[in-house]
Amino acid sequence: MRVALFATCLGDTMFPAAPKATVQVLERLGCEVEFPAAQTCCGQMHTNTGYRKQAKSSVRTFVDAFADYDAVVAPSGSCVASVRHQHAMVADGDRTLSRAVERIAPHVHELSEFLVDVLGVTDVGAYFPHRVTYHPTCHSARLLRVGDRPLRLLRAVRSLELVELPAAEQCCGFGGTFALKNPDVSVAMGADKARHVRETGAEVLCAGDSSCLMHIGGLLSRQRSGVRVMHLAEILAATEGADR
Repeated sequence: MRVALFATCLGDTMFPAAPKATVQVLERLGCEVEFPAAQTCCGQMHTNTGYRKQAKSSVRTFVDAFADYDAVVAPSGSCVASVRHQHAMVADGDRTLSRAVERIAPHVHELSEFLVDVLGVTDVGAYFPHRVTYHPTCHSARLLRVGDRPLRLLRAVRSLELVELPAAEQCCGFGGTFALKNPDVSVAMGADKARHVRETGAEVLCAGDSSCLMHIGGLLSRQRSGVRVMHLAEILAATEGADR
């Protein structure tokens, strides 16, 4: 199986630890992972704000970069949701691009989906002796419907104590351009999420999207909570102290 990493633009530019950890986990499980250098953004920012015409070049770049792979894996439920739900909408009216989108979309997976559904594993050999709570990001939960896959993966991590996050299904308030256009509402929603995280007593907040972690993590940092944020891939890649 030829597996490609879709690092996403946020992962590539601001949170490279998540895509790197994704490669570590996949290679540990025997996958040969390639990084198509021509990849760019999925185009979600343009599409979400109504600039479908401008998003078309990003969609075309995506299908050209990943067309030859059996599977494409990304550490982002939001970007994978964009590929599956928005690319066809953007390509509408362009028969060639629409066909390319239709071919590739079913092979693009969020990390937990790929591990559980395609590789058929929940124990990826991770060791992480910390108290962790998990935030299900909106696009992974509502558009991809990843369900309990991330939780099944976390429960299989040795020495990890998983604690339930109150009101976990509530949005953190980031939402890409929503946070830019409605900063007061966004901060209020994020403050609620940060308060619930602190209530758990967790050392680490985990999620499958770096964008949400950036938002919540900023609030937790300003509150000097001591809670650090980590992408799901980083925890699944961890083996700290495993040899002791």
